[in-house]
Amino acid sequence: MEERRRAPRLKEENEVTITVVSGGDDIPLETVIHDHSKDISASGARIQANLYLPVDTLLMLEMKLNTVRQMITVIGKVKWIKIIFEDEAYEAGVEFVNTPNDAIRKLRDYISWKMEYQKVKSR
Repeated sequence: MEERRRAPRLKEENEVTITVVSGGDDIPLETVIHDHSKDISASGARIQANLYLPVDTLLMLEMKLNTVRQMITVIGKVKWIKIIFEDEAYEAGVEFVNTPNDAIRKLRDYISWKMEYQKVKSR
């Protein structure tokens, strides 16, 4: 199967505060969820949440990068949703949209640094 990702993905859990910016009729706007990401890239993230987030829901994600204790804020759109535990836990794929270049650059730098660190550490 051909890889469709545009950027390297780092499998790492980070704390995430998710704010619903806009969505369907099913969820209230300004809903704030504290959970975590499962992996991140400069173009998106896989997040876990306790609220069903319909496809095309617009989110603001405030991610606390573990190793450097840095907060990065991005805007993303839900591209897919998967039920982990019925009515309790969900995973969602989020594509970053309309995110400032500075935030994307910080993510790229962090991911690159972390991947290099993991290579050195595994030798």
